[in-house]
Amino acid sequence: MELGDIEIIQVNFAGNDQPGLTTALTEILAQYDAFILDIGQANIHQSLTMGILFRTTRDKSGFIMKDLLFKSSELGVHIRFTPISIEDYNAWVARQGKNRYIVTLLGRTITAKHIAMATNVVYRHGLNIDSIQRLSGRIPLIEDGGNTKAAIELSIRGMLTDDERRALQSDLMALSPSGIDISFQKDNLYRRSRRLICFDMDSTLIHTEVIDELAERAGVGDEVRAITESAMRGEIDFTESFTRRVALLKGLDESVMEDIANNLPYNEGLEQMMKVLKRVGYKTAILSGGFTYFGKALQRRFGFDYVYANELEVSDGRLTGNYVGEIVDGRRKAELLRLLCQFENIDLEQSVAVGDGANDLPMLNLAGLGIAYHAKPKVKANARQSISTTGLDGILYFLGLKDSKINPAN
Repeated sequence: MELGDIEIIQVNFAGNDQPGLTTALTEILAQYDAFILDIGQANIHQSLTMGILFRTTRDKSGFIMKDLLFKSSELGVHIRFTPISIEDYNAWVARQGKNRYIVTLLGRTITAKHIAMATNVVYRHGLNIDSIQRLSGRIPLIEDGGNTKAAIELSIRGMLTDDERRALQSDLMALSPSGIDISFQKDNLYRRSRRLICFDMDSTLIHTEVIDELAERAGVGDEVRAITESAMRGEIDFTESFTRRVALLKGLDESVMEDIANNLPYNEGLEQMMKVLKRVGYKTAILSGGFTYFGKALQRRFGFDYVYANELEVSDGRLTGNYVGEIVDGRRKAELLRLLCQFENIDLEQSVAVGDGANDLPMLNLAGLGIAYHAKPKVKANARQSISTTGLDGILYFLGLKDSKINPAN
């Protein structure tokens, strides 16, 4: 085939979706040995839009367009032809080498204003949007007052330096006060092959700090709570604060732990999230500055694969005010994340970490995807991704999972 004989044509179809439509149209192209260079299709409320970019020769192009025109009329769909020059096509191919990124918008609802703000940031940084897809289920006209979620995913393309990428991510994160959470990730092999997800426990998986619950039973609630809040804000060293708080629990009856464990307040979406993560093959771990006793209770209830936390010392049925073994602080959490990746024989980029406190930042920054969940201001300001609008099952959207896969009935 001589270069001068080549014709490149883009054909776009729009109309009501119907069985066999794609087959009927592509059979015409096959009849004339046309070569499909690109194809895309989307359905919105039973309406189809489809584009096909194909290569043919000058002696066949007229027949192809005539047959496609007749067939589209027969099927009741609109058709539009656009000739593409070889120069434009080659320039388009050259742009394929640009980096690809995924921007995920998550919230209770996503409005046109939210989308406009996010896409404006993308535009201002000189990137192009290749595609947009809805990850969440179809939205009812009248909300039922439940814990609704909405998520859409933008695939974008462009060349960014490290500084430009950080600036773009910062600008997207700055939109959070408007009522949405935004994840910005490089669309690479690692993003599509996450295998391990590690969670902080207190105020992340459960809606409490267990040490505060124990302190209330021991009658030292105010003292311990003040130390806890200071530590979570990063104002005092975690090891020091942990030692001081545990010492205040001296003499508490061991049976109190069982009562608290049986009444842990789970955070929204925990059960659904764990069900899906196990279904799709993730390994899950609790890496907590809290206590092993309660981590094991969550493990029995939800099936976590690993639990690493702190062990309280018990003697004669009462807490001694001491702990056993090495403290699981921020440094230790990051170390455990690294060790679990080695044990599971995966790259760190295939790991996910989720937490809310200052002592979670080391593992959030080490993991391939670090998510600050309903986090303290300092943590949120230093995290690459954050979730503040939905429950834990919102994490599934940041992993790229769709409701149609999570809940096939949607």
